[in-house]
Amino acid sequence: MRPIRPALAAVGLTAVLALAATACGPGDDNAGGEPSSSAASSSSDGKIKIPDDIKDRLKEHGFDLDKWKNGDWKNWDKDKWLREAQDFINPIIDGLWDPDRMKGADKQPQKPVANDISGDKGVTDPTPAPVNAQALQSPYHQSLPALGKILFDTPEGSAVCSGTVVKDPAHPGKSNLVWTAGHCVHAGAKGGWYRNIAFVPSYNDSGKTAAQLAGATRKQLAPYGVFWANGALTSDQWIQGGGPTGGQGAPYDFAVLHMTPEKGSTKSLEETTGSAVAVDFNAPAVPKIASMSANGYPAAAPFDGQKLFRCVDKPGRLSIQQNDPTMYRLGCTMTGGSSGGGWLTTGQDGQPTLVSNTSIGPVTAGWLAGPRLGKEAKDVYEAESQKFANQ
Repeated sequence: MRPIRPALAAVGLTAVLALAATACGPGDDNAGGEPSSSAASSSSDGKIKIPDDIKDRLKEHGFDLDKWKNGDWKNWDKDKWLREAQDFINPIIDGLWDPDRMKGADKQPQKPVANDISGDKGVTDPTPAPVNAQALQSPYHQSLPALGKILFDTPEGSAVCSGTVVKDPAHPGKSNLVWTAGHCVHAGAKGGWYRNIAFVPSYNDSGKTAAQLAGATRKQLAPYGVFWANGALTSDQWIQGGGPTGGQGAPYDFAVLHMTPEKGSTKSLEETTGSAVAVDFNAPAVPKIASMSANGYPAAAPFDGQKLFRCVDKPGRLSIQQNDPTMYRLGCTMTGGSSGGGWLTTGQDGQPTLVSNTSIGPVTAGWLAGPRLGKEAKDVYEAESQKFANQ
């Protein structure tokens, strides 16, 4: 389906609702940050007070917050799985992402594609030679502080993607925006919004192996904290045409999340990590790009999702449909779990600049493809920034 117009998947029910996970007992109900008019607030006794309008809007979708806290979020019945653009909700469940769930999140929402999916309709360069992914030097916070792991729940179980802290034009130096893939937040044409979406900057910062992480504490896995999405935008093209192998939404497979700390904090994500990268929506044509890097936490074999990896290659072009934007393609052996991770080049200021994100790759894990960011991506980015501009 060729999109008629660029459209945004706007966030509707973006209340930041801090809920204590049942298994953890009472927790810190303060979600932190300045609440919007649709956010939860704290009463004098320290308990979360949900505005009546938000309660009414949640009830319209059949949600009871107490039941959600106690596990109703696991109900993926079709009539309970919100898919429309305005229906995103992501209540904070304090302590839900404990060390075991962090390490055990290994599902990948995107399936491998065929080795040749070009269709010979547009400009597609020869399949690149595989480039072996290299582990980044730890601590990751010194190597690439803007990168992190995205955790979320799907009907198949706990899943993992990668994400990048990007600059927020509405809040210079204090960004809470994270760039990732659309398929890391929404299932596309036949599904809805995923749940319990959280971002862990510099996950496993020390770069320990899975064996060394046995018995690891939450602080060791998430040294800079856990941030929950209280806003999400992806393209309407992804919602309408995206699928398990990318589908017709693949050239528009991008998303921007607005994050808030699970625990009360006055620091933004950018201030916490000390980093946020710029986004280039007018990157040079492929022949003029000497190299770019794909970065992420690959979780499918032979990787295990615990370490941060990178591939560096000169990009090529991949055209899936003639009328849709041509995608970037790199030789890379990273697997599922690296999805959503930022593709970086050196900007005009000499600093890392995001130009794409990992979207699809083949069964052979020899290459990755990501969308070229144009007007649709810029619209998503600017709209998410503006939504929280007054907070």
